[in-house]
Amino acid sequence: MEILKLENLRKAKILHRPSKTCKTPYVADAYFEESPDVVFQAHCPSLGCCGLCEAGSNVYVTPIQKTGKSGEDKRVCSYVVYLALFEEPEKNHKELIGIHPKLAETIVEKCLEKDMLEKLVALQFQREVTIMNSRFDFTGTTCHNNPFVLEVKNVPLADYVDSSDKDRKKMNFKDKHFCEKISYFPDGYRKKKNDVVSPRALKHVKELQILSETTMNETYMCYVIQRSDSIVFQTSVMDPIYKAAVKEAVDSGVQIITIGVSWNEDGRCFFERDDYDISL
Repeated sequence: MEILKLENLRKAKILHRPSKTCKTPYVADAYFEESPDVVFQAHCPSLGCCGLCEAGSNVYVTPIQKTGKSGEDKRVCSYVVYLALFEEPEKNHKELIGIHPKLAETIVEKCLEKDMLEKLVALQFQREVTIMNSRFDFTGTTCHNNPFVLEVKNVPLADYVDSSDKDRKKMNFKDKHFCEKISYFPDGYRKKKNDVVSPRALKHVKELQILSETTMNETYMCYVIQRSDSIVFQTSVMDPIYKAAVKEAVDSGVQIITIGVSWNEDGRCFFERDDYDISL
């Protein structure tokens, strides 16, 4: 079922990230293949999204509508990156992946509006509500008149194993079907090996646990898998602190929802499933 469409989507290639003219890692230099000499700046989410939005990456962008006072707009970016093209030539497989974190929230909103989730049917809901020390993505009332709090995390990454790059390079996956991947969260830059990948994500799950233990709220952590080539979701073994925190939260009553979607080149997003095998 189609649940979302991005308008005016165009394929582009990343030339530099960070941009040569704007040094923040959230801005990239990019171009359209039909006009390789015309370079523009594009806003990139999530610090390059773990290699999916780096120099040489094929991405899909939409224009930013610039509306400033007196017709002036000082924003440097003219486009924003929403999707990345992942390719496995040896398996004749291509996959469009949603890499903009806000897409995950919009997908969940559409699913709640259409009563598409087996674990959570909402009577009413609202976006971005501050509770304790966190701003949670959704709060509301279930169809059983129970209050709920739901936090959303985007899951763009999947591989045949959840391991370090060093260990992965020693492995051979030629006998694996391209759909036999594991989607995992979190993954990303950290200063030290033993640091948590995302202190913010860790705070969210810990506060959901507190809400589950001390209030009448139903609490949910929702992972949105924006690709169709995996069959399992797991909290990453590369971040044992977060993994242990999610396991403890689930044992305390926090429920896990996994949503799988697929994208096409027209910018259409399709609901695929909410029944992944889950490994905590």
